[in-house]
Amino acid sequence: MDTHRLLTKLSTRILFQFIIAIALVAVALISNADFLRHFYLENQQTNTGIIINSIIVGILLLGMINLLWLLLSYRREENAIAGFVENVEAIRKDPIEGLNTHSLIAKRYATMKSINTSNGEINHNALAAMLTADEGTRLGVVRFINNILILTGVFGTIVSLSIALLGASDLIETAGAGLDGMGLVIHGMSTALSTTITAIVSYALFGYFYLRVKDVQTHLISGIEHLTSVYLIPKFVKRSEDIVNQMSGLIKGIIRATERMTDTQEIYQASATTLQQSVNSNKQQMDELTQDIAIIKKILREGFRLPAPAPGQE
Repeated sequence: MDTHRLLTKLSTRILFQFIIAIALVAVALISNADFLRHFYLENQQTNTGIIINSIIVGILLLGMINLLWLLLSYRREENAIAGFVENVEAIRKDPIEGLNTHSLIAKRYATMKSINTSNGEINHNALAAMLTADEGTRLGVVRFINNILILTGVFGTIVSLSIALLGASDLIETAGAGLDGMGLVIHGMSTALSTTITAIVSYALFGYFYLRVKDVQTHLISGIEHLTSVYLIPKFVKRSEDIVNQMSGLIKGIIRATERMTDTQEIYQASATTLQQSVNSNKQQMDELTQDIAIIKKILREGFRLPAPAPGQE
């Protein structure tokens, strides 16, 4: 995953689709208001259809509100990831500077920093598993709604068929109640059809955005694990390969230092030899000079007929 892919804000596109879908549904409801009112509200012998359809729509609205909240939450997390990447590329001292401390990437950084401070072992697989599990719990409500939404249509169909069977029973038992029984049969069949249609449409709409929210969640978790692998692990985890490389560099440095010390010792030895030769040469010259001075003194005494010096005064 490259940086451009990492910074892609998938939640923004899904939010845009969410708004468009809501707008289209609203336009469809308004443009077909008369038909829907006649189909769902008029000529109803019981309130069964209205109640069941209201329950289905209520569950749909509850689920859509939860999906919207999750999308907005994941959008903030994607913004935090983008801010983290910008801080790292800007070589700031604190990569979570200016970020929400409750964001997932900030929590991951704080966790790894805490483990590193206490000299603990950082297990990336364990951190990834915990993040996936925690984020999975956030989808608990919408997952439940996605599972039961279609079942509400089945429940409405069963209840409506029960009403239809009740009308058929009255039709068979009492000839005088034939019209009422036939109306109840028709009402039950109509209610079964309406609840099934409502549940199918609601399930299709909710199911699409439920899957898209899961895609956003997967994209977000993938981005966090990518940042952990590329930026955080090299910062906090010292792998055996790194230690070997550091030891290799240290050994090479010691070898170079030893070679320099050997060269220095050779220079010192050469300098000492030269100095010793200089001392010996000076000593030899001093001995020769002393002999020459003694000869000169002897010649002067003989030339000026001086008495010989006492022993020990030469």
